[in-house]
Amino acid sequence: MKKSYIHRISLIIIGILHLQFVYGGTNILVGKDASEDGSTFCTYSADSYYLYGELSFYPNADYSKYTMMDIYGWDTHKYQGKIEQVANTYAVLGNINEHQVCITESTFGGRKELIDTTGVLDYGNLIYITLQRAKTAQEAIQVMSDLVNRYGYCSSGETFSIADPNEIWIMEMIGKGPDVKGAVWVALRVPDDCVSAHANHSRITTFPLNDRANCRYSKDVISFAKEMGYFDGRNKEFNFSEVYDPVSFNARRFCESRVWSIFRKLDPTTEKYIDYILGKSNERLPLWIKPQKKVSLLELKNLMRDHFENTPLALNNDVGAEPFGAEYRYEPRFWEINGKTYFNETPTASPKNAFSFIAQMRNWLPNKIGGVLWFGVDDATFTVYIPIYCGTNSVPTCFSVGTGSLLKFSWESAYWVFNWVSNLAYGKYKYMAEDIKKVQSDFEQKLEDNLEVVEVAAQSLYKKSPEYATRFLTEYSENQANIMMREWKALGEFLMVKYTDGNIKRERNGKFIDNGWGIPENIQTPGYSEEYYKRIIETTGDKYIVPEN
Repeated sequence: MKKSYIHRISLIIIGILHLQFVYGGTNILVGKDASEDGSTFCTYSADSYYLYGELSFYPNADYSKYTMMDIYGWDTHKYQGKIEQVANTYAVLGNINEHQVCITESTFGGRKELIDTTGVLDYGNLIYITLQRAKTAQEAIQVMSDLVNRYGYCSSGETFSIADPNEIWIMEMIGKGPDVKGAVWVALRVPDDCVSAHANHSRITTFPLNDRANCRYSKDVISFAKEMGYFDGRNKEFNFSEVYDPVSFNARRFCESRVWSIFRKLDPTTEKYIDYILGKSNERLPLWIKPQKKVSLLELKNLMRDHFENTPLALNNDVGAEPFGAEYRYEPRFWEINGKTYFNETPTASPKNAFSFIAQMRNWLPNKIGGVLWFGVDDATFTVYIPIYCGTNSVPTCFSVGTGSLLKFSWESAYWVFNWVSNLAYGKYKYMAEDIKKVQSDFEQKLEDNLEVVEVAAQSLYKKSPEYATRFLTEYSENQANIMMREWKALGEFLMVKYTDGNIKRERNGKFIDNGWGIPENIQTPGYSEEYYKRIIETTGDKYIVPEN
């Protein structure tokens, strides 16, 4: 495994030690009986301004006996040691492998004294090495456990989503402190008819101690807590989250809030947990819910674009949203005025998203066709999710490693083209968002509408030769990505013309209206909202009032 593999597939920067903890990363898990078509789903957003949105692909490989693998820190890129390579590895596309196994994460931090800086493997290494070695979700849990026991775990607390076409598990893990190999962990199977979610706070509380079909855990997960003085009750009362990642204001307001906002849209009875989010109740959110109706792919896309709309946490109804109703807040999260500290809300979709995806796994199709990574870069609000099949043998050029960087703009990079359009929208949010979402919706709907035809063709080719299907699906994903790039560049040009200098040029169906001689007809000057003008008056008094005479 080369160094570029270890650090280029992007996840979240962990702020530990002397850095402020960075909360980012939202996962939604959907069981096969909770989805509209019987798919299992696993979504993920990678949130960091230090992260470049790209997608890696590594083919399967064979290794000779005694081959060793160099391990580099996922976030630090520092050399951490070596581990033994296996004889055969599976192909990995981003966070899904050729057997439709998907693994994602969100960092919860937990007790800082349990970080073992001497361990060889961190959370990122653990994910991508496991994806190369596991054919099922349960096998992935075993591989992860074996790896940390043998080589040590050097990250803080982590929640992992582990999915395959038949089942989904949520696994939480934390180390044992400096110079102590291994980790304590627990994994629970999400019921097939339920939806779970996590977002940077430990969510597993109590768990069954004698139900191996639905629960796995390290043999010392409870005894270690007792040894450390974290817990002194009966084993059946042991609460993983309470012991290893106690609830705090940050956990409620910045992490659990995202889970609550997702749950409330799938099951309105969970609306009541707003009191927990606001610190008025200690009744915690459930680990999973049964949605009131089957969950569709489209609904998952919309959930990844959540901004706390129509809730007490909504971002578009106070002065911070003006002058144009923005549904985001720029960093930093905390800010200080007159000796008091304030904060900004943290929705799932934000400018901080480097990339996000919806992994779809289907047990009735060959693996090459059944596993789809619906992948998008930059702010999920304005991204387009392109289907990339786990049976492909390369990544669309616009998503590939090395096409641009955080310090180098490139018109060939989807990350930069989408950032360009999004940043245009941030300055004129309520107007431009409508234009962008129309193009976004139309494009994504076409992709979904064409899916059946594409997959029928892929299955026909697969019967002749799996390699034929691979080439076909690889070309299909590349073509759709190229079409998307052309449309998004054209969209950015359209927005530049329509909204130049704070005015709005009239258009009909994407065509600008002129006066017959090439001059825009009736340019609109909308100014600002009445609420914004009122706030100007509140702070300036009569400074700008027009005299009566």
